[in-house]
Amino acid sequence: MTAPVMAKKKMVVAGPPIVMSDTFRAALQSADAAVRARDVATAAARIGALTPSNDFETYATASLRYQLAVLRGDVQAQRIALTDLFKTSALPSNAAPRMRFVAAYLSYQVGNYDDATAQLDYAKTLGYAGVDATMLRADIALRRNKPKDARRFVQEAIAQQRASGQPVPIAWTDRALSMAYQARDWTEVGQLYRDRLGQAGDKEDWRSALTNYLAAGDVEPQLQLDLYRLQAANGAMASERDYQSYALLAEKAGYYAEAKAIIEAGRKVGKLTPTQATTSKLLTSVAPKATKEIAGLPALAKKAASASNGKDAASLADSYFALGQFPQAVEQYRLALTKGGVDAGRINARLGVALARSGDLSGAQAALSQATGDWASVAGFWSVWVEQQSRKSA
Repeated sequence: MTAPVMAKKKMVVAGPPIVMSDTFRAALQSADAAVRARDVATAAARIGALTPSNDFETYATASLRYQLAVLRGDVQAQRIALTDLFKTSALPSNAAPRMRFVAAYLSYQVGNYDDATAQLDYAKTLGYAGVDATMLRADIALRRNKPKDARRFVQEAIAQQRASGQPVPIAWTDRALSMAYQARDWTEVGQLYRDRLGQAGDKEDWRSALTNYLAAGDVEPQLQLDLYRLQAANGAMASERDYQSYALLAEKAGYYAEAKAIIEAGRKVGKLTPTQATTSKLLTSVAPKATKEIAGLPALAKKAASASNGKDAASLADSYFALGQFPQAVEQYRLALTKGGVDAGRINARLGVALARSGDLSGAQAALSQATGDWASVAGFWSVWVEQQSRKSA
Protein backbone atom coordinates (compact mmCIF):
# COMPACT_ATOMS: atom_id res chain seq x y z
CA MET A 1 0.00 0.00 0.00
CA THR A 2 1.41 3.35 -0.96
CA ALA A 3 1.26 6.55 1.06
CA PRO A 4 -1.18 9.12 -0.35
CA VAL A 5 0.23 11.97 -2.36
CA MET A 6 0.52 15.08 -0.23
CA ALA A 7 1.49 17.66 -2.83
CA LYS A 8 -1.73 19.66 -2.61
CA LYS A 9 -3.86 20.86 0.23
CA LYS A 10 -7.13 19.81 -1.39
CA MET A 11 -7.68 16.46 -3.16
CA VAL A 12 -10.49 14.43 -4.61
CA VAL A 13 -10.31 10.70 -3.94
CA ALA A 14 -13.38 9.03 -5.39
CA GLY A 15 -15.57 11.39 -3.40
CA PRO A 16 -15.90 14.91 -2.01
CA PRO A 17 -12.98 17.31 -1.58
CA ILE A 18 -10.61 16.27 1.17
CA VAL A 19 -8.80 18.78 3.28
CA MET A 20 -5.62 18.44 5.35
CA SER A 21 -4.44 21.11 7.71
CA ASP A 22 -0.97 22.49 7.14
CA THR A 23 0.12 21.29 10.57
CA PHE A 24 -1.12 17.75 9.98
CA ARG A 25 0.40 17.64 6.49
CA ALA A 26 3.82 18.60 7.84
CA ALA A 27 3.63 15.98 10.59
CA LEU A 28 2.46 13.36 8.09
CA GLN A 29 5.32 14.10 5.72
CA SER A 30 7.79 13.78 8.60
CA ALA A 31 6.34 10.40 9.58
CA ASP A 32 6.30 9.27 5.96
CA ALA A 33 10.00 10.18 5.58
CA ALA A 34 10.84 7.95 8.56
CA VAL A 35 8.86 5.08 7.06
CA ARG A 36 10.62 5.47 3.72
CA ALA A 37 13.98 5.50 5.55
CA ARG A 38 12.89 2.28 7.30
CA ASP A 39 13.58 3.96 10.63
CA VAL A 40 11.01 1.96 12.60
CA ALA A 41 11.49 3.62 15.98
CA THR A 42 11.27 7.17 14.64
CA ALA A 43 8.36 6.28 12.35
CA ALA A 44 6.44 4.72 15.23
CA ALA A 45 6.92 7.81 17.39
CA ARG A 46 5.90 10.23 14.64
CA ILE A 47 2.88 8.19 13.55
CA GLY A 48 1.79 7.86 17.17
CA ALA A 49 1.89 11.63 17.50
CA LEU A 50 -0.43 12.23 14.52
CA THR A 51 -3.84 13.64 15.49
CA PRO A 52 -6.20 13.34 12.53
CA SER A 53 -9.22 15.62 12.62
CA ASN A 54 -11.09 14.59 9.46
CA ASP A 55 -11.77 11.55 7.30
CA PHE A 56 -8.85 11.91 4.94
CA GLU A 57 -6.37 12.54 7.74
CA THR A 58 -7.64 9.37 9.42
CA TYR A 59 -7.13 7.51 6.14
CA ALA A 60 -3.58 8.86 5.74
CA THR A 61 -2.69 7.94 9.31
CA ALA A 62 -4.01 4.40 8.94
CA SER A 63 -2.09 4.06 5.68
CA LEU A 64 1.19 4.90 7.42
CA ARG A 65 0.35 2.61 10.33
CA TYR A 66 -0.14 -0.18 7.83
CA GLN A 67 3.24 0.50 6.21
CA LEU A 68 4.92 0.57 9.61
CA ALA A 69 3.32 -2.76 10.51
CA VAL A 70 4.67 -4.22 7.25
CA LEU A 71 8.16 -3.04 8.18
CA ARG A 72 7.79 -4.69 11.57
CA GLY A 73 6.32 -7.88 10.13
CA ASP A 74 3.38 -7.47 12.50
CA VAL A 75 0.46 -9.17 10.75
CA GLN A 76 -2.08 -8.38 13.45
CA ALA A 77 -1.20 -4.67 13.31
CA GLN A 78 -1.48 -4.71 9.52
CA ARG A 79 -4.97 -6.16 9.77
CA ILE A 80 -6.06 -3.57 12.36
CA ALA A 81 -4.72 -0.75 10.19
CA LEU A 82 -6.76 -2.02 7.24
CA THR A 83 -9.89 -2.11 9.39
CA ASP A 84 -9.33 1.58 10.15
CA LEU A 85 -8.80 2.28 6.44
CA PHE A 86 -12.09 0.60 5.58
CA LYS A 87 -13.90 2.83 8.08
CA THR A 88 -12.97 5.91 6.06
CA SER A 89 -14.56 7.12 2.85
CA ALA A 90 -11.19 8.19 1.44
CA LEU A 91 -10.04 4.74 0.37
CA PRO A 92 -9.99 4.91 -3.47
CA SER A 93 -12.78 2.78 -4.91
CA ASN A 94 -10.41 1.12 -7.38
CA ALA A 95 -8.13 0.02 -4.51
CA ALA A 96 -10.86 -1.35 -2.28
CA PRO A 97 -11.33 -4.76 -3.97
CA ARG A 98 -7.65 -5.67 -3.76
CA MET A 99 -7.33 -4.34 -0.21
CA ARG A 100 -10.25 -6.52 0.87
CA PHE A 101 -8.33 -9.51 -0.46
CA VAL A 102 -5.24 -8.37 1.46
CA ALA A 103 -7.39 -8.15 4.58
CA ALA A 104 -8.61 -11.71 3.94
CA TYR A 105 -5.06 -12.96 3.66
CA LEU A 106 -3.99 -11.24 6.86
CA SER A 107 -6.98 -12.67 8.73
CA TYR A 108 -6.07 -16.10 7.38
CA GLN A 109 -2.53 -15.66 8.67
CA VAL A 110 -3.70 -14.94 12.19
CA GLY A 111 -6.18 -17.82 12.11
CA ASN A 112 -9.41 -15.84 11.81
CA TYR A 113 -10.90 -17.93 9.00
CA ASP A 114 -14.44 -16.60 9.39
CA ASP A 115 -13.26 -13.04 8.78
CA ALA A 116 -10.94 -14.20 5.97
CA THR A 117 -13.90 -15.79 4.21
CA ALA A 118 -16.07 -12.73 4.81
CA GLN A 119 -13.40 -10.44 3.36
CA LEU A 120 -13.05 -12.70 0.31
CA ASP A 121 -16.81 -12.57 -0.19
CA TYR A 122 -16.72 -8.78 0.14
CA ALA A 123 -13.85 -8.54 -2.35
CA LYS A 124 -15.83 -10.69 -4.77
CA THR A 125 -18.85 -8.38 -4.57
CA LEU A 126 -16.48 -5.53 -5.45
CA GLY A 127 -15.27 -7.43 -8.50
CA TYR A 128 -12.13 -9.08 -7.14
CA ALA A 129 -12.15 -12.82 -7.83
CA GLY A 130 -8.58 -13.48 -8.91
CA VAL A 131 -6.90 -16.84 -8.85
CA ASP A 132 -5.05 -15.84 -5.67
CA ALA A 133 -8.41 -15.43 -3.93
CA THR A 134 -9.49 -18.87 -5.08
CA MET A 135 -6.28 -20.46 -3.79
CA LEU A 136 -6.74 -18.66 -0.48
CA ARG A 137 -10.19 -20.21 -0.19
CA ALA A 138 -8.54 -23.59 -0.75
CA ASP A 139 -6.04 -22.90 2.04
CA ILE A 140 -8.83 -21.87 4.39
CA ALA A 141 -10.75 -25.06 3.60
CA LEU A 142 -7.65 -27.14 4.36
CA ARG A 143 -7.14 -25.35 7.67
CA ARG A 144 -10.77 -26.13 8.48
CA ASN A 145 -10.23 -29.80 7.61
CA LYS A 146 -12.57 -29.68 4.63
CA PRO A 147 -10.53 -31.50 1.93
CA LYS A 148 -13.43 -31.82 -0.53
CA ASP A 149 -13.98 -28.05 -0.53
CA ALA A 150 -10.23 -27.44 -0.76
CA ARG A 151 -9.92 -29.73 -3.75
CA ARG A 152 -12.79 -27.98 -5.52
CA PHE A 153 -11.14 -24.57 -5.02
CA VAL A 154 -7.75 -25.84 -6.23
CA GLN A 155 -9.40 -27.27 -9.34
CA GLU A 156 -11.14 -23.94 -9.90
CA ALA A 157 -7.87 -22.03 -9.48
CA ILE A 158 -6.08 -24.26 -11.98
CA ALA A 159 -8.94 -23.78 -14.46
CA GLN A 160 -8.73 -20.00 -13.97
CA GLN A 161 -4.99 -20.06 -14.55
CA ARG A 162 -5.34 -22.09 -17.74
CA ALA A 163 -8.10 -19.81 -19.00
CA SER A 164 -5.81 -16.82 -18.51
CA GLY A 165 -3.20 -18.43 -20.75
CA GLN A 166 -0.68 -18.57 -17.93
CA PRO A 167 1.24 -21.72 -16.96
CA VAL A 168 -0.05 -23.52 -13.89
CA PRO A 169 2.60 -23.41 -11.14
CA ILE A 170 4.09 -26.84 -10.44
CA ALA A 171 3.28 -26.39 -6.74
CA TRP A 172 -0.42 -26.06 -7.56
CA THR A 173 -0.34 -29.24 -9.64
CA ASP A 174 1.43 -31.09 -6.85
CA ARG A 175 -1.20 -29.92 -4.38
CA ALA A 176 -3.99 -31.03 -6.71
CA LEU A 177 -2.26 -34.38 -7.17
CA SER A 178 -2.14 -34.94 -3.44
CA MET A 179 -5.85 -34.19 -3.18
CA ALA A 180 -6.73 -36.41 -6.14
CA TYR A 181 -4.78 -39.27 -4.53
CA GLN A 182 -6.71 -38.84 -1.30
CA ALA A 183 -9.97 -38.84 -3.26
CA ARG A 184 -8.79 -41.92 -5.22
CA ASP A 185 -9.64 -40.14 -8.45
CA TRP A 186 -7.21 -41.98 -10.72
CA THR A 187 -8.48 -40.28 -13.87
CA GLU A 188 -7.54 -36.88 -12.48
CA VAL A 189 -4.28 -38.25 -11.08
CA GLY A 190 -3.32 -39.29 -14.61
CA GLN A 191 -4.35 -35.98 -16.14
CA LEU A 192 -2.48 -33.95 -13.54
CA TYR A 193 0.67 -36.00 -13.99
CA ARG A 194 0.45 -35.48 -17.74
CA ASP A 195 0.02 -31.74 -17.20
CA ARG A 196 2.99 -31.72 -14.86
CA LEU A 197 5.20 -33.63 -17.29
CA GLY A 198 4.32 -31.11 -19.97
CA GLN A 199 6.14 -28.51 -17.85
CA ALA A 200 8.78 -30.54 -16.03
CA GLY A 201 9.70 -33.60 -18.00
CA ASP A 202 13.21 -34.79 -17.19
CA LYS A 203 13.77 -38.50 -16.60
CA GLU A 204 13.39 -38.20 -12.83
CA ASP A 205 10.01 -36.52 -13.30
CA TRP A 206 8.94 -39.24 -15.71
CA ARG A 207 9.92 -42.02 -13.34
CA SER A 208 8.15 -40.38 -10.42
CA ALA A 209 4.97 -39.77 -12.42
CA LEU A 210 4.77 -43.21 -13.99
CA THR A 211 5.73 -45.09 -10.84
CA ASN A 212 3.16 -43.23 -8.75
CA TYR A 213 0.47 -43.60 -11.39
CA LEU A 214 1.10 -47.33 -11.67
CA ALA A 215 0.84 -47.64 -7.90
CA ALA A 216 -2.26 -45.47 -7.68
CA GLY A 217 -5.00 -47.49 -9.31
CA ASP A 218 -5.91 -50.86 -10.73
CA VAL A 219 -4.04 -50.57 -14.03
CA GLU A 220 -4.56 -53.52 -16.42
CA PRO A 221 -1.31 -55.45 -17.22
CA GLN A 222 -1.13 -54.47 -20.89
CA LEU A 223 -1.50 -50.81 -19.90
CA GLN A 224 1.18 -51.25 -17.25
CA LEU A 225 3.47 -52.74 -19.87
CA ASP A 226 3.10 -49.73 -22.18
CA LEU A 227 3.84 -47.38 -19.28
CA TYR A 228 7.04 -49.28 -18.49
CA ARG A 229 7.92 -49.05 -22.17
CA LEU A 230 7.44 -45.30 -21.90
CA GLN A 231 9.63 -45.18 -18.81
CA ALA A 232 12.35 -47.01 -20.72
CA ALA A 233 11.96 -44.68 -23.72
CA ASN A 234 12.67 -41.76 -21.37
CA GLY A 235 15.79 -43.39 -19.94
CA ALA A 236 13.96 -43.40 -16.60
CA MET A 237 14.57 -47.01 -15.56
CA ALA A 238 16.35 -46.48 -12.27
CA SER A 239 16.08 -49.54 -10.06
CA GLU A 240 16.06 -53.32 -9.89
CA ARG A 241 12.32 -53.16 -9.34
CA ASP A 242 11.80 -51.17 -12.57
CA TYR A 243 13.60 -53.72 -14.72
CA GLN A 244 12.15 -56.73 -12.92
CA SER A 245 8.54 -55.49 -13.11
CA TYR A 246 8.91 -54.62 -16.79
CA ALA A 247 10.42 -58.03 -17.63
CA LEU A 248 7.74 -59.93 -15.73
CA LEU A 249 4.95 -58.04 -17.48
CA ALA A 250 6.49 -58.70 -20.89
CA GLU A 251 6.90 -62.39 -20.10
CA LYS A 252 3.30 -62.77 -18.91
CA ALA A 253 2.08 -61.09 -22.10
CA GLY A 254 4.05 -63.59 -24.20
CA TYR A 255 6.70 -61.13 -25.38
CA TYR A 256 9.66 -63.31 -24.48
CA ALA A 257 12.25 -61.53 -26.58
CA GLU A 258 11.30 -58.23 -24.98
CA ALA A 259 11.57 -59.74 -21.49
CA LYS A 260 14.99 -61.13 -22.38
CA ALA A 261 16.12 -57.76 -23.78
CA ILE A 262 15.05 -55.80 -20.72
CA ILE A 263 16.84 -58.18 -18.33
CA GLU A 264 19.99 -57.90 -20.39
CA ALA A 265 19.65 -54.11 -20.46
CA GLY A 266 19.26 -54.05 -16.67
CA ARG A 267 22.39 -56.13 -16.24
CA LYS A 268 24.32 -53.93 -18.63
CA VAL A 269 23.70 -50.82 -16.54
CA GLY A 270 24.24 -52.63 -13.25
CA LYS A 271 20.64 -52.53 -11.99
CA LEU A 272 20.31 -56.31 -12.28
CA THR A 273 22.95 -58.94 -11.50
CA PRO A 274 23.32 -62.61 -12.49
CA THR A 275 22.76 -63.51 -8.83
CA GLN A 276 19.39 -61.77 -8.71
CA ALA A 277 17.13 -64.82 -8.35
CA THR A 278 13.86 -63.72 -9.95
CA THR A 279 15.29 -62.28 -13.15
CA SER A 280 17.95 -65.02 -13.48
CA LYS A 281 15.24 -67.66 -13.40
CA LEU A 282 13.11 -65.60 -15.77
CA LEU A 283 15.97 -65.20 -18.26
CA THR A 284 16.56 -68.95 -18.30
CA SER A 285 12.88 -69.46 -19.06
CA VAL A 286 12.38 -66.83 -21.76
CA ALA A 287 15.62 -67.25 -23.75
CA PRO A 288 14.52 -70.35 -25.72
CA LYS A 289 10.97 -69.02 -26.04
CA ALA A 290 12.29 -65.79 -27.52
CA THR A 291 13.99 -67.73 -30.32
CA LYS A 292 10.73 -69.54 -31.14
CA GLU A 293 8.78 -66.28 -30.94
CA ILE A 294 10.95 -64.65 -33.60
CA ALA A 295 11.00 -67.74 -35.78
CA GLY A 296 7.19 -67.86 -35.80
CA LEU A 297 6.68 -64.36 -37.19
CA PRO A 298 6.53 -65.29 -40.92
CA ALA A 299 3.74 -67.79 -40.27
CA LEU A 300 1.85 -65.20 -38.24
CA ALA A 301 2.20 -62.72 -41.09
CA LYS A 302 0.60 -65.15 -43.58
CA LYS A 303 -2.22 -65.86 -41.18
CA ALA A 304 -2.85 -62.15 -40.57
CA ALA A 305 -2.94 -61.39 -44.28
CA SER A 306 -5.60 -64.01 -45.03
CA ALA A 307 -7.74 -63.53 -41.89
CA SER A 308 -11.25 -62.15 -42.24
CA ASN A 309 -10.79 -59.73 -39.33
CA GLY A 310 -7.94 -57.77 -37.83
CA LYS A 311 -7.26 -59.83 -34.70
CA ASP A 312 -4.31 -61.74 -36.13
CA ALA A 313 -2.83 -58.55 -37.62
CA ALA A 314 -3.15 -56.88 -34.21
CA SER A 315 -1.40 -59.80 -32.53
CA LEU A 316 1.39 -59.74 -35.10
CA ALA A 317 1.71 -55.97 -34.70
CA ASP A 318 2.09 -56.41 -30.95
CA SER A 319 4.89 -58.92 -31.55
CA TYR A 320 6.71 -56.54 -33.89
CA PHE A 321 6.15 -53.74 -31.35
CA ALA A 322 7.67 -55.81 -28.55
CA LEU A 323 10.70 -56.55 -30.75
CA GLY A 324 11.20 -52.86 -31.49
CA GLN A 325 10.37 -53.37 -35.18
CA PHE A 326 8.12 -50.35 -35.27
CA PRO A 327 7.64 -49.79 -39.03
CA GLN A 328 6.41 -53.38 -39.36
CA ALA A 329 4.16 -52.87 -36.35
CA VAL A 330 2.66 -49.75 -37.94
CA GLU A 331 1.81 -51.70 -41.09
CA GLN A 332 0.05 -54.45 -39.15
CA TYR A 333 -1.82 -52.11 -36.81
CA ARG A 334 -3.20 -50.29 -39.83
CA LEU A 335 -4.20 -53.60 -41.39
CA ALA A 336 -5.96 -54.57 -38.16
CA LEU A 337 -7.94 -51.31 -38.16
CA THR A 338 -8.87 -51.79 -41.81
CA LYS A 339 -10.13 -55.34 -41.27
CA GLY A 340 -11.94 -54.50 -38.03
CA GLY A 341 -13.07 -56.75 -35.23
CA VAL A 342 -10.48 -55.28 -32.83
CA ASP A 343 -10.36 -52.82 -29.94
CA ALA A 344 -9.76 -49.64 -31.94
CA GLY A 345 -8.85 -47.62 -28.84
CA ARG A 346 -6.06 -50.04 -27.97
CA ILE A 347 -4.84 -50.35 -31.56
CA ASN A 348 -4.72 -46.58 -32.06
CA ALA A 349 -2.77 -46.15 -28.83
CA ARG A 350 -0.09 -48.60 -29.89
CA LEU A 351 -0.16 -47.42 -33.49
CA GLY A 352 0.58 -43.91 -32.21
CA VAL A 353 3.53 -45.16 -30.17
CA ALA A 354 4.87 -47.22 -33.08
CA LEU A 355 4.61 -44.19 -35.38
CA ALA A 356 6.42 -42.04 -32.82
CA ARG A 357 9.20 -44.59 -32.40
CA SER A 358 9.45 -44.73 -36.20
CA GLY A 359 9.93 -40.95 -36.35
CA ASP A 360 6.47 -39.91 -37.58
CA LEU A 361 5.63 -37.57 -34.71
CA SER A 362 2.66 -35.78 -36.29
CA GLY A 363 1.14 -39.08 -37.37
CA ALA A 364 1.72 -40.38 -33.87
CA GLN A 365 -0.26 -37.57 -32.28
CA ALA A 366 -3.14 -38.12 -34.68
CA ALA A 367 -3.31 -41.82 -33.82
CA LEU A 368 -2.90 -41.28 -30.07
CA SER A 369 -5.79 -38.83 -30.08
CA GLN A 370 -8.02 -41.66 -31.33
CA ALA A 371 -7.30 -43.88 -28.33
CA THR A 372 -10.40 -44.47 -26.20
CA GLY A 373 -11.40 -46.09 -22.94
CA ASP A 374 -8.64 -47.10 -20.53
CA TRP A 375 -6.11 -46.70 -23.33
CA ALA A 376 -6.77 -42.96 -23.57
CA SER A 377 -4.84 -42.34 -20.36
CA VAL A 378 -1.79 -44.32 -21.52
CA ALA A 379 -2.01 -42.62 -24.91
CA GLY A 380 -2.08 -39.29 -23.09
CA PHE A 381 1.22 -40.02 -21.37
CA TRP A 382 2.78 -41.05 -24.68
CA SER A 383 1.35 -37.92 -26.30
CA VAL A 384 3.29 -35.78 -23.81
CA TRP A 385 6.44 -37.68 -24.73
CA VAL A 386 5.76 -37.15 -28.45
CA GLU A 387 5.28 -33.43 -27.85
CA GLN A 388 8.63 -33.29 -26.07
CA GLN A 389 10.30 -35.09 -28.96
CA SER A 390 8.71 -32.61 -31.37
CA ARG A 391 10.14 -29.69 -29.40
CA LYS A 392 13.57 -31.29 -29.40
CA SER A 393 13.36 -31.80 -33.18
CA ALA A 394 12.32 -28.19 -33.68
